Amino acid sequence: MPNPKISSPEFCPVARSVEVIGDRWSLLIVRDIMDGLHRFGDLQRNLNVARNILSDRLHKLIAAEILQTRAASDGTSYQEYILTNKGKQLFPIVVALRQWGEQFLFDNNEPHSILIEKSTKQPVPLMTPISNEGIVLSTASTEVLKVNPLSE
Repeated sequence: MPNPKISSPEFCPVARSVEVIGDRWSLLIVRDIMDGLHRFGDLQRNLNVARNILSDRLHKLIAAEILQTRAASDGTSYQEYILTNKGKQLFPIVVALRQWGEQFLFDNNEPHSILIEKSTKQPVPLMTPISNEGIVLSTASTEVLKVNPLSE
C-alpha cells in the first residue's frame, strides 16, 4: 500500500525519493541542518535563497516528516528546524552526493570542502555499496526486482 503522505503514481523508489527531496533547495536545506544550522535566518543567509522559496521548501520537508520544528534551544522566541529520524536517514545520500562532487566536479587545485570524521580528522571513506559478503557492487552486479504485491 502506498504511503498516504506521498501522492505519487510512481512505482519506482528513486522517482518517489526525488519527488520529495530532489529539489536543489530541499537537499541544500537538509545539508545545512546536518551541518548545524537550524534557524530560518541562518539558513536563508547561508543558502542565499529567497524567503518565500525557503519557507515553501521548509513546509514541504515538514509535511514529508523529514524536518520538524522546536522551540529555540537558547530560550529565545525563535523556532528551530531539526531533522526527524526519517531526515537523519538521508545522511548517506548527502555524503554520497558530496563525495561524487568532490571526485568529479572540482579541478585538482580548486578549493572545496571535504567531510571528515571528527575523532580522527581524516576524510570519510568513499561510500560504496557492498554485498552481504563484502564484495563491492556495481550496476553490472545488481538488478532491479519489480515487486507487485497486488499479483500475489
